[in-house]
Amino acid sequence: MKRVVFNQKGGVGKSTITCNLAAIAAARGARTLVVDLDPQANSTRYLLGAATDDFDATVTEFFDQMLNFKLRPKATGDFIHATPFANLSVMAADAALEELQAKLESRYKIYKLKEALETLDFDEIWIDTPPALHFYTRSALIAADTCLIPFDCDEFARRALYTLLENVGEIRADHNEALEVEGIIVNQFQSRAGLPKRVVQELRDEKLPVLEPFISASVKIKESHQQAKPMIHLDPRHKVTDEFNRLFDTLTKARQPAKQKKRG
Repeated sequence: MKRVVFNQKGGVGKSTITCNLAAIAAARGARTLVVDLDPQANSTRYLLGAATDDFDATVTEFFDQMLNFKLRPKATGDFIHATPFANLSVMAADAALEELQAKLESRYKIYKLKEALETLDFDEIWIDTPPALHFYTRSALIAADTCLIPFDCDEFARRALYTLLENVGEIRADHNEALEVEGIIVNQFQSRAGLPKRVVQELRDEKLPVLEPFISASVKIKESHQQAKPMIHLDPRHKVTDEFNRLFDTLTKARQPAKQKKRG
């Protein structure tokens, strides 16, 4: 199962959602990989902490060798690093990833990520993306089975959501007909505020796939970033940890009928 977490708006919690759901999958026994395609490398730092600076085999080098012919190119597995958490690995990003984007786009390497991920033996792959629709996000959407969209209950985010859904639909039509929008994840939700509840209800009224539960706003998330520990490892009994666990259950249950249908 390959999921991409994508929104063209920054600051909506893509890396937080990616790493916390991936960490839950790994904690439940699934062999799990996080692919960090964002030059800001937030997912990489979230999962590796200070160890991030020790890696040279990053996703930047993975893409760079596509542009420069090598007699003995590294296998995709050589760019994968273990994290301190059981069953959880990462393809690490760094700032140099940004410099390659235009070259990769012009050379039409858009299917290379999909081909590479298909050679790997993981139960779940979670792909974190930059807040823009360009080579890396298109590559991720082409490689993925489903797309999850973080949404932070802001009016600007709502306007951007419609454009995002159109862009995902275009990728589906042109490159990946199996791609599904698995749902909208409401993040940084403030249950006592009127605006977030109103905006979410309007999305529901429009029959958009809003997932439950919502992820509450909490300073504990910032602590988990600082300590490089997803919530399930930092504070397993915290309210936000429970919300992530229940959201993961929602995603898992939704996929079970599809799996049974394929077997039938």
